Amino acid sequence: MADFGATDLDAFAKGVRAELEAMYPAELRDPKVKTDPEAVWGGRAFAGSDDPQSVWMRRMAAKGWTTPTWPREYGGGGLSAAEARVLEREMAAGKYRPPVLAFGIWMLGPVLLEYATEEQKQTHLRRIVNGEVRWCQGYSEPGAGSDLASLATRCEDKGDHWLINGSKIWTSYADKADWCFCLVRTDTSKKHEGISFVLIDMASPGVETRPIPLISGESPFCETFFTDVKIPKENLVGRVNGGWEIAKRLLQYERQNISAGFGEGGSAGGASGDLASIAKTYGADEDVDLRRRITENKMNFAALRHTIARSAAESRAGNGPSAATSIIKYAAAEFAKERSELMIEALGHQGLGWDGDGFQTPEIVATRGWLRTKANSIEGGTSEVNLNVIAKRVLGLPDPK
Repeated sequence: MADFGATDLDAFAKGVRAELEAMYPAELRDPKVKTDPEAVWGGRAFAGSDDPQSVWMRRMAAKGWTTPTWPREYGGGGLSAAEARVLEREMAAGKYRPPVLAFGIWMLGPVLLEYATEEQKQTHLRRIVNGEVRWCQGYSEPGAGSDLASLATRCEDKGDHWLINGSKIWTSYADKADWCFCLVRTDTSKKHEGISFVLIDMASPGVETRPIPLISGESPFCETFFTDVKIPKENLVGRVNGGWEIAKRLLQYERQNISAGFGEGGSAGGASGDLASIAKTYGADEDVDLRRRITENKMNFAALRHTIARSAAESRAGNGPSAATSIIKYAAAEFAKERSELMIEALGHQGLGWDGDGFQTPEIVATRGWLRTKANSIEGGTSEVNLNVIAKRVLGLPDPK
């Protein structure tokens, strides 16, 4: 396959189009072909898998196009921001599936590029690019949610290794993850200044995960327990007690990624465009007030997408995401919850469906999705925390006396 580095974006787009067409497994074009839904996350479980999704991931990783703007020396594509946008547009135009979904790409990788040693970058980044490792995030604890800096999971220096004891909660997909990027306490005499950022192999002795059943019927979140878990000294990222700075930076990337689902080509808010037809199908379109609120929600999503596009352009031109991600994340969460409420209202009594012959699959999906959106204002930092960030770091307001 050719290696395109053209400055002529039209020529580059033509080359990308041909490359994607050649690499894409034909099976993924056929809706009758079933692939493992977990394959898109990669990781140890799919090493050497012949699942078409895994084949697609490996082919894209070989080009570095799972992380198109990351440096080539770490396995990335080395593309310019303009070239990456071309690739993104061609992916959307061709209706190609994402090659890999990964917390390693969205959150961990960017902070490793900023804070990790060269040895750590060489060890972890290429494995992220190739989808060889599935990561989870060890931040929240039973007593440290919104006040994350109150975390108590201990990390003790034992000379030739670190020893970790404690627990995390709401750890997304911890039961399926290979590694965890984790905040731990290395100094009990300080709050923010006593936190460090470490990397933990989830196969280590003493690591236990327990899925948490949700009201939606799913269990994507877990409790995670660490009991005398030993990790190598080189698994500390940054300096000892310097993890809070890394934690805040990673949260910016996380909020940017959550919000990206509502941007151009994103799916998180896409169903708002169908609300009008759903209301008509279920006989709710004569409700003038409902029509007004559906229109308003659709307009809000349109404005949000433009704001996300502008923020993304500013991020590419500057030094990554800013505190403005808190604005987008807050607005996205509120609009998504509102959209689900409108969906249930438009469905009428069919919006009460859970299972059984009396309800169609889309109705059941809508009901369970409505319950799931209740977490939108919690994950990635609660709405209250994001409002505080906006007040202090965007508006420059003083702390209350």
